[in-house]
Amino acid sequence: MSAVAGAAHAEAATPVIDIRKLGKVYSPGSEAEVVALKGVDMRVFRGEFVAIMGPSGSGKSTLMNLIGCLDTPTSGSYHCDGVDVSTLDAEELAQLRLDKIGFVFQGFNLLPRMNALENVAMPLGYARVPPHERAQRAQEALAAVGLAERANHRPSELSGGQQQRVAIARALINRPPLLLADEPTGALDSKTGEEILALFKRLRDEDHTVVLITHDADVAAHADRTLVMRDGELHEQERGT
Repeated sequence: MSAVAGAAHAEAATPVIDIRKLGKVYSPGSEAEVVALKGVDMRVFRGEFVAIMGPSGSGKSTLMNLIGCLDTPTSGSYHCDGVDVSTLDAEELAQLRLDKIGFVFQGFNLLPRMNALENVAMPLGYARVPPHERAQRAQEALAAVGLAERANHRPSELSGGQQQRVAIARALINRPPLLLADEPTGALDSKTGEEILALFKRLRDEDHTVVLITHDADVAAHADRTLVMRDGELHEQERGT
């Protein structure tokens, strides 16, 4: 095996998410102590579409915040695309989020005064990409989600499904290895939700890694595999159960 082929093989074999014995305790040692996560193990590889399910209070939001590097664990380890996040300071964590993770939320989180192109291009400003390249890459990202002709429309001029597509294009603009979607179809009607889930499948087929947080079993069924949070513990759900 050549050095180049070996490096490519090693990259393919490196999990995008590699979580070992992850624990999270809020207010430890106090009367208000809450054990949110208990020894969670989770590995997700490039090109997978994984759903994390669980009722309110199960720990899935805590797990999502840890995967997104928005919070730090009490115990255990998390490697994001090969990077041990525990070794990073606040500035390095912010850079990792920018480079490695695209976020998609239920509420779209678009800026109302910006058009679709400007909303999509916004992360590239933080990445210090030159303005002309920002516009070109944002246009390409909008085309990838089927919205090339809506580039000059503001969020108020777009349907809910179109706004979520803009949000997905924005999440993809830095070409991150991980797309983290929190209840992305929660504010959409069922037909539009199906279209968004079909888009996630297409992105998966294009070698993106999609992790979807949901409480809806019908939504989770679109993923390649489903992990279920129960009382702070993560379990793999067998298909057909």
